[in-house]
Amino acid sequence: MVHRFCFEALDKTLRDILRFSDSRCVDKPFGGKVIVLGGEFRQILPVIPHGSRQQIVNATINSSHLWSHCHLLTLTKNMRHTTGNGIKNYAEIKDFSDWLLKIGDGDLGDNIDGESMITIPDGLLIEESEHPLSDLVDFVHPNLLDHIKDPTFFRERAILTPKLTDVAMINEFLMSLIPGEEKTYFSSDNVLKQDNNSQIEDDEFSPEILNTFSCSGIPDYKLILKVNVSVMLLRNIDQSRGLCNGTRLLISRLGNCVVEGTVLTGSNIGEFVLIPRMTMSPSSHSFPIHFQRRQFPLVVSFAMSINKSQGQSLSHVSIYLPRPVFTHG
Repeated sequence: MVHRFCFEALDKTLRDILRFSDSRCVDKPFGGKVIVLGGEFRQILPVIPHGSRQQIVNATINSSHLWSHCHLLTLTKNMRHTTGNGIKNYAEIKDFSDWLLKIGDGDLGDNIDGESMITIPDGLLIEESEHPLSDLVDFVHPNLLDHIKDPTFFRERAILTPKLTDVAMINEFLMSLIPGEEKTYFSSDNVLKQDNNSQIEDDEFSPEILNTFSCSGIPDYKLILKVNVSVMLLRNIDQSRGLCNGTRLLISRLGNCVVEGTVLTGSNIGEFVLIPRMTMSPSSHSFPIHFQRRQFPLVVSFAMSINKSQGQSLSHVSIYLPRPVFTHG
């Protein structure tokens, strides 16, 4: 969902631009220009750090004073319904998409104090399992050891889960199944010399303390990799070669200064690339200081968070939900 402050900033920018060309449009929304925005109201609400429910709702686009000037258009035809290869397949796709829409609209389950218990259809579950995680892995990566050197095998397969702690646990489990020697890479962490860090003593945030920091968007201090492991890039390196944030690779060689891999996704599938170490800083403002970490911009990607999977094309997916997960969006 569009953040209302971005919405209002666009309005102000257009009014300032048009003030010098047509003074009659200064008081009109967006300077009288027709603006087309695309979005999905079932997406998660804007993130307001430590914000209350009221502050989060107030940040959405339909809380803006400009919303009354907007005309809402909705798409009515689900194009995925047309991909079926027969009446039965078409009906299954339609039933599934209708079920998803009902979840998004809050029409499933008994609403009690804003919470509902949703029953997932039996056809989507792995039932009566003694080892649920192993069964999830077998569903997404059947006969894993027979395909570990085949880049196409990993291209559209992933296990999704909400929490990064669960992602790390699943990736560690899958890494243990792949034969070969592990190679561990340690990062170099240091505090950035900036104004808001000037009052911090050098020993207050020693390298040992910085090593314990873990956040989204940068790799961990301790990165463990193997040959034939699927990884994902965390930074844009070379967009012309398809090396962008979210690109998946299959590791073919582990060097001391570079990691060699085969591109699995994007426009350069099958190309061999070299990934160097990079200096990265977290974008989150939740840390008391600004620091940087020099490490390979990679993370094991047999499993990934549900948010990180957006934009990926996946055909074989299992979803690991060890705790309640459904929320708005």
